[in-house]
Amino acid sequence: MAQRVCIIGGGVIGLATAYALVRDGFVVTLIEAQPTLGSQTSFANGGQLSYRYVAPLADAGVPWQAMGWLLRADSPLKLRPRMDPAQWRWLAAFVGACRGSVNQRNGAHLLRLALLSQATLQQWREEDQLSGFGWRRNGKLVAFREQGHFDKARQNVSHSPFQHALSASECATLTPGLQGSSFVGGIYTPDEEVGDCHAFCQQLVARLEASGRCTFVLGKPVTGVVHSHGAVSAVDMGDERLQVDQLVLAAGHNSPALRLPGLNLPLYPLKGYSLSLPLADVEKAPHVSITDYDRKIVYARIGEQLRIAAMVDIVGFDPAPDPKRLAQMRQLARSTFPEAGDYAQATEWAGMRPATPTGVPILGASGYRNLWLNLGHGALGFTLACGSGRLLAELIAQRQTSIDMHGLAPHAA
Repeated sequence: MAQRVCIIGGGVIGLATAYALVRDGFVVTLIEAQPTLGSQTSFANGGQLSYRYVAPLADAGVPWQAMGWLLRADSPLKLRPRMDPAQWRWLAAFVGACRGSVNQRNGAHLLRLALLSQATLQQWREEDQLSGFGWRRNGKLVAFREQGHFDKARQNVSHSPFQHALSASECATLTPGLQGSSFVGGIYTPDEEVGDCHAFCQQLVARLEASGRCTFVLGKPVTGVVHSHGAVSAVDMGDERLQVDQLVLAAGHNSPALRLPGLNLPLYPLKGYSLSLPLADVEKAPHVSITDYDRKIVYARIGEQLRIAAMVDIVGFDPAPDPKRLAQMRQLARSTFPEAGDYAQATEWAGMRPATPTGVPILGASGYRNLWLNLGHGALGFTLACGSGRLLAELIAQRQTSIDMHGLAPHAA
């Protein structure tokens, strides 16, 4: 009889985990508090699948840089201190991780997971004919406005076979819309990808439904987890109880609310924003994905729309969009690509990205014998989802994992 696995969380992380498990022959029940799947943080994220740009936010000098940002009207960072011990603990741990050596080590863990995720998505696309989510291998350009920042980046990739430094004129030749811009140069990675995360979620849902091995329980928040003697046995949804053999926690920043004894989940939501605007002139919109390094804004062309994403708001748990932040992002984007799309018709969105202080997700065994964690992917949820789901399926099946779990797993399995 096939093992039954229950997953809490129906975003891209939970759905990719369900898909990997079903591919491996497991029977899955997925519980999502919202009435629809992929409708929260996975709904309208930046769309860039940036497998080689996975350096954690925590790095040497970032706290001082952040203090400068907070004094700017157009700051990419907004911090609203709260009477919340969880926020202060997270911020203290973040500052503690802001060291060059720690950043390099954690960046290596993320890169290992990201490249597995890229290979896994390719496998699913080719073997399962998984499509219909606007996927393209369009390349990515990280563009710099300040010469010092560009010089440092160029030095860092001088020996990389995967990335190339481009002059301002070469950037303008690479993609429309950059002619006459104030960028001084950029780093180009040809094999980066793009896709619509919400559409990807819906494709996974359709495949899971067709498999006959996955049941969805929607609109029912999990209110508690039943446990004893180091194992979990059931989840409560109000007055309803569901027995479980194996349980995967993939509920993003809401996961700590379950309050399991001994389970420390250092997660905090980093609110981000996006605009999705219909293309006005395809020759004025970038063909490759663009990251405006100095303004911290990303651009991704997904089908017939341009997705623009930016901002990190550490302001608590309110998911409501801040109109001032959206207006600020719209103004900056329009100044960079004024004719790319119809800004008046842009769809506005905000999402709560569940982040760890180090930027490395919590992935693997929990300390409870049959409870598994797939949490804390921050702004890299779509990028890391397929690889994370694959690793969880391998761990639950007690197989050798595809990559070394060092630095990713909080506990030995």
